[in-house]
Amino acid sequence: MDESGIKKQNWDVKETELFLEILKELDMKKCLDGRKVRNNKLFKVAHRRMTAAGYHRSVDQLKFRWKLLKSAYYKCKRQPESPAPTKIQGWWRYEKTMVAIMESRHPLLAAGVHCDRNDELAEDSDGDASTPHWPQPCPDKSTQNLGLIIKMDPEIDSQLKIGFIGAGNMAFGIAKGILSGNVLPVNVKVSAPSSRNLGRFQELGVTLTHSNTEVVCGSDVVFVAVKPHLVAPVLNEISVHVTDRHIIVSVAAGVTLATLEELLPANSVAIRLMPNLPCLVQEGALLFSRGSHAKQEDAALLCSLLHRCGLVEEGPEAWIDIHTGLSGSGVAFVYLFAEALAEGAVKMGMPSALAHSIAAQTVLGAGRLLRESGKHPAQLRAEVCTPGGTTIYGLHTLEQGGVRASTMSAVEAATERARELGQKSAAGSRK
Repeated sequence: MDESGIKKQNWDVKETELFLEILKELDMKKCLDGRKVRNNKLFKVAHRRMTAAGYHRSVDQLKFRWKLLKSAYYKCKRQPESPAPTKIQGWWRYEKTMVAIMESRHPLLAAGVHCDRNDELAEDSDGDASTPHWPQPCPDKSTQNLGLIIKMDPEIDSQLKIGFIGAGNMAFGIAKGILSGNVLPVNVKVSAPSSRNLGRFQELGVTLTHSNTEVVCGSDVVFVAVKPHLVAPVLNEISVHVTDRHIIVSVAAGVTLATLEELLPANSVAIRLMPNLPCLVQEGALLFSRGSHAKQEDAALLCSLLHRCGLVEEGPEAWIDIHTGLSGSGVAFVYLFAEALAEGAVKMGMPSALAHSIAAQTVLGAGRLLRESGKHPAQLRAEVCTPGGTTIYGLHTLEQGGVRASTMSAVEAATERARELGQKSAAGSRK
């Protein structure tokens, strides 16, 4: 990208502040030779972290922004009484951080980047990246924990040890999504009481076991993917092996964060996740909520792991049960509607196989258009309807049948049931 193209991209204050904080944590000072950055790897790491935070800039744009900030810093150093640099709006907001970056005397912790000052290294060289070691031994309750700078780096996914307790559809869908990213099959371990569901996991190349303890001892992130009534006995079994290096992610419907934290050792990092069945084809809708000891970097790590499973969002725990009714159970509601569409076509004379194939494609196409257009469903519906046409007649019949009210009631009923399950689970854990 030429410099004129880069300049057209306006930066807001929050984006610049985040960029500078990332550079500070990466210890930019170590990567300078006079005024020249000698390690392109740093900007690549910064680019990944900016992207993880929702800011989509190219590496060249990050370099150009740094060039302006650095020039402003040196101008202020040479002429401290001069007005603020005109190229950087709101320079006073960034000056303190720039001074911290440019005048730091000690390397920052968990920088995650090694900067080689060899004079033969070109400015755009990738340089060397240090590889943090993940603690593994389970019996040693090490207090080592991963900092923000490591957990927000997508490349670290390849070194993560991931465990699954339970081998059902949700576990399989999440595992497929994770393995389509940077996580290696050799770093994934799955346990189940029987071998009935382990065959498909074996095809993924992951390690299989019947020992939940073995999974926990060899993992950094553990997905507890069992039926709600089994969560308490499973957590009671593994809690002695859970340390502060673990992130425990429960996908059991209705099991609250309070219940999880009550069953786990004090200060354990617990996250409640609700996926849905389309995770099997990496088109899931996943919502998670953090426990009281889970930090932002834990959420960033989970998003990095799960982003290939589909849409991943974080929200308050009160939304989890609603998400269960909307998307967890909602998948079945959509299947019922697709089935009814196909049966209507069969009634009118179309072969069953063809009708079901077209119904599936109709649901898929409508969903994709809804997602990618960004339009409200009512707007897209109106675009299909023509005055006096076939669609408005069909919609009138659906409204007469109460499809809208019935669907809303179905989401409500599924949500309330999820809440009931949560209350039963909490009561059972206290017994």
